[in-house]
Amino acid sequence: MSDESQILSEALPCDGWEPKADDRETLDQHVSEKPAPHLSGAPDGGLTAWLVVVAVNLVLFSTFGIANTWGVFQAYYKENILRHSSPSNIAWIGSAQYALVYFPALATGRMFDLGYFKIPCFTASCVIIASAFLTAECTQFWQFFLVQGLSLGVCCGIIVGPALVVISHWFDGKRGLAMSLAAIGASIGSTVFPATAQKLIPLIGFKWTMRVFGFILLVTLGTANILLKRRLPPVNAFGGLFNLKAFRNTPYVILCIAGILAFLGLYTELTYISVSAVAIGVSKNFAFYIIAIANGASTFGRLSAGLMADKVGALNTMAVFTAMSGIMTFAWPFATNESQLIAIATIYGFSSGGFVALFAVAAVAMGDMEDAGRRVGMFMSLAAFGAIAGPPISGAISTASGGFADAGFYAGTYPGGIIMFAAGLLLLARYLHLASLWGKC
Repeated sequence: MSDESQILSEALPCDGWEPKADDRETLDQHVSEKPAPHLSGAPDGGLTAWLVVVAVNLVLFSTFGIANTWGVFQAYYKENILRHSSPSNIAWIGSAQYALVYFPALATGRMFDLGYFKIPCFTASCVIIASAFLTAECTQFWQFFLVQGLSLGVCCGIIVGPALVVISHWFDGKRGLAMSLAAIGASIGSTVFPATAQKLIPLIGFKWTMRVFGFILLVTLGTANILLKRRLPPVNAFGGLFNLKAFRNTPYVILCIAGILAFLGLYTELTYISVSAVAIGVSKNFAFYIIAIANGASTFGRLSAGLMADKVGALNTMAVFTAMSGIMTFAWPFATNESQLIAIATIYGFSSGGFVALFAVAAVAMGDMEDAGRRVGMFMSLAAFGAIAGPPISGAISTASGGFADAGFYAGTYPGGIIMFAAGLLLLARYLHLASLWGKC
């Protein structure tokens, strides 16, 4: 008996019976909750699939790119517009932006599963572009926090979660490669925006620099909205925004904890490395480029992580790359000259890209495809708590200890040690998922 016949036999009590309106609603709901086609049918290539990768690349260029430029804004605001505010207070703008790139995924992941995809992405894109232009007009802390921290951050989050999941509609065996190629957009954007700011602010001023950013976002997000496309039909999977049943899967729970801890430490170095560069005597002009160097190195890290993940598994790859990031976070506060700082920024950028490029791949693999959007969304929303708390905690430690070199004493437990602990949890999740010490995962 086919699936449709079985559903009809359950819904209709006898032959020849004609269902009433209420009964039709029950039958429609029953059919709507059928599982979507399995991911094994993913084409793993083709023009449409690769154009979707290009679209996600542009989305991440525009969202993570602008968010990962915060280190440049942190240094500029401290020296100019918000010079009377402490680094820890200013960091709340960037940490709110970081966190909100992830937090809305709890809602948008569920909306994606239900079929709400194009309209939310288009609306959020319009607000992101408007926020770039409005940031140019801000002069006070609360204005920057509302526009650059909250508004821009929330709308970036509305786009990012569904964009990461939609790649899994089109790729299975090459999912790691496709995800890493898309994730390269974040590192390219994180290189282009800081370098552009460094060049343009002295020439045309902060206001017009932000307006230039707005026009760049208009082109990239406009193109992305045209090319984004889902393959699988929407499915009304059981439950609401938060699927507590997912937490019966122990490896998934450990992955979520690892995500919180990793983001608690990962963005610390990216936020403060340009500020610490000025503190050890690096020229202000070159200090801006430290962010671009780290983000440029992240391009190669993301691509390498994707290729490696298709061979040995996402969790295995994430654990190695995350451990490298932890080591570099230990070393960063003790850099004493420009050469050391460049070396640390390069290795850190390369390694940190692995975790960011693959966390969605790992979350998708830990359950059914029809619930993938919600599962990735729950992971990202939980990880947001680490992203919002990390930079301000590090800023408070730096302020209390009198400098970044002294803050290195605390790096034994935070943030470097906490990143290393996250890497260990990734290995534990991998072991529990495979029930074996060896294997692809």
